[in-house]
Amino acid sequence: MNITFRQQDIVDLARQGGFLSVETLAEHFCLTPQTIRRDINILCDANLLRRRRGGAEYVEAPRLNLAYDSRRIVHPTAKQSIGALVAGLIPNGASLSFGIGTTPEFVALAMQGHEDLTVITNNLNVAMALSVTASNRIIIPGGAMRLPDRDVLGPHVEEMYRNYRVDFGVFGVGGIEPDGTLVDFDRAEVLARSAMRESCRRSVLVADVSKFGRPAPARGGHLSDIDLLVLDAPPPPAFAALFDQDGLSARVRIAAGEAA
Repeated sequence: MNITFRQQDIVDLARQGGFLSVETLAEHFCLTPQTIRRDINILCDANLLRRRRGGAEYVEAPRLNLAYDSRRIVHPTAKQSIGALVAGLIPNGASLSFGIGTTPEFVALAMQGHEDLTVITNNLNVAMALSVTASNRIIIPGGAMRLPDRDVLGPHVEEMYRNYRVDFGVFGVGGIEPDGTLVDFDRAEVLARSAMRESCRRSVLVADVSKFGRPAPARGGHLSDIDLLVLDAPPPPAFAALFDQDGLSARVRIAAGEAA
């Protein structure tokens, strides 16, 4: 299930203003209260909002990530555009590693027409997406699957990535701090991403612009370490000075409209 543009607008309004009443939203969107209540029910079921008497409020969880299936329906058009752009950069027969998260999964979905790929990944959603093509070779780690994310983390995952030298490494990130530091929600996620980046010839960080300024507790890596940053829209103005440094702006590709 994907959320609609209006439902995404409701989430954004709640993020800015906290509690929103049904009446306020109905007036803002020129809709009936019944329609707004249906939207709120969908967003609360997806853990994007929390019900309160007369309306709903934003789920303020800056140090916890949303459940995987909830993240899947956030900014889906942006992720599809990013996936389409990256898929166009990778030829048939390439070797590549994929990291965890929903944006790398959207890249894999966009690459389902590719053939003869060698794919190294701890993201089982990616592995399943690319398993539709029989000529692809897919390598995954053993160990316990982390649910509901459907991925695997741990020292053996880092070792797996270091045992290969691939053409491309495609990975996401939990957040990007104002100084360009990359952050995630678990130290094991940072270590796996670092091992992947160090073991590829070209690193590709995929992120929608909501990741800029988003806090997460585990720090590791910097934008300057990345060969290519694929976004759905230009970085926020508050990050302009950062991208003026070290030639970072030359490494950015904007994917708006790529999936159209």
